[in-house]
Amino acid sequence: MKFLIFGAGAIGTYIGGSLILAKHDVTFVEKPINAERLRADGLRLDLTIDERRKTKSANEIAPRLFNVETTLEDALKRAPFDAALFALKSFDAEPALQTMIPFAENLPPFLCLSNGVDNEAVIAKALGADKVIYGTVTTAVGKRGAGSVVLEKLRGVGIAEGHPLSRELAAAFDAAFLNCRLYPDALSMKWSKMLTNLLANPSSAILNMSAAEIFADPRLYKMEIKMLRECLAVMRAMNLRVVDLPGVPVRALALATELPLRLSKPLVAKAVGGGRGNKMPSFHIDLYGGRPRSEVEYLHGAVAREGKARGIPTPVNQTLADLLLALTNKEIPLDEFARKPQKLLERIFE
Repeated sequence: MKFLIFGAGAIGTYIGGSLILAKHDVTFVEKPINAERLRADGLRLDLTIDERRKTKSANEIAPRLFNVETTLEDALKRAPFDAALFALKSFDAEPALQTMIPFAENLPPFLCLSNGVDNEAVIAKALGADKVIYGTVTTAVGKRGAGSVVLEKLRGVGIAEGHPLSRELAAAFDAAFLNCRLYPDALSMKWSKMLTNLLANPSSAILNMSAAEIFADPRLYKMEIKMLRECLAVMRAMNLRVVDLPGVPVRALALATELPLRLSKPLVAKAVGGGRGNKMPSFHIDLYGGRPRSEVEYLHGAVAREGKARGIPTPVNQTLADLLLALTNKEIPLDEFARKPQKLLERIFE
């Protein structure tokens, strides 16, 4: 198959590189500075934890084995493509898609692997509903540089059924050792993934505390469980089911919210710790890295928006989203709530 991949970030490099190793034709669209490096050095994928690949060293993919372009117009000179891979940050999605509208007729269907639950609708609005395939990634990948990644935790990829390309893509991904699974309900898949992204994410950034520290505080852990319960209530109102994702027992996470706190805590802490390793949550990395935007409005904010539309109260999700956006926009100083759990709790439960 021929793939068009927007960006050689962690997910783009991992999936694109895996497809190249499986003999597929891959073209990346990258910024000039990154494109120059990819053309000179190629890709480097450390996939050694995947025993099926039977390698003890990183895979070096020579530049001659793939294509890199700096503009979509140049990339489309290699058309037609079978599918495009879209894994941008949610706040980058709409601006990027606006630049693609003039080329819509020549673009293939987009497999959207971005976090959040709104990106597919944005793609459909810009390019047409027939150009959207819902997807999700649960595998953990670390980025070491442009075109260089390390596989940290092998789980898999989810693809929604219903598109003419869904099964062909799933077969290609599975043959490339990407552990693909098909899902009959696209929104249940996407919301189940989002559920796993909520825990200890904004609270870690707001409080400047690790997930382990948050779970060690009974008051904060109770807040996290209430946040999950709000999301689950919204999902029920939308007639969505919680589904397990590749390598992630999401139904067990949902069940844990119904258990007494002392019984659920080890299960939830293990699920979150296993997903992130020793890394700080993404919102903390973005905030303290100086990124001017936050995806919280597309995760916790999405829960709050859907809750409001359906009459479901979501005070924890709404307050966490509002506070993290205020910190990101520098409307309040970084140390306003740093290591001050009581102050955060008073704001949420006032």
